[in-house]
Amino acid sequence: MKKTISVYDFERAFVDAGREKSFTYEGLHSLFDYLEEMEDGGGNEIELDPVAIDCDFCEYESAVACINDLGCDLEYESEDEEDREEEALEYLRDNTSVLEFVGGIIIQNF
Repeated sequence: MKKTISVYDFERAFVDAGREKSFTYEGLHSLFDYLEEMEDGGGNEIELDPVAIDCDFCEYESAVACINDLGCDLEYESEDEEDREEEALEYLRDNTSVLEFVGGIIIQNF
């Protein structure tokens, strides 16, 4: 059985599951778009399970914050903050799915 949901339904499911603090408004919209694209591209339906999605994805304010939180052993080549952000993004892109949006990033946990 299948039910087509809107981004509002997606947001509401996270609130109802008590997972509304896991993602920002912008992050949830980005994640919704990503999951829809995965469904459209792969032909597989994705079950709306906010707890499982929350376990599979994490939001961070920046790639550097993500690298620091994960304790990745990344030695930056630059001292410049913007360059470090790009180096961190490149590392993450090489190791997992990265969703970039205004205000942060979401990674698929690895």
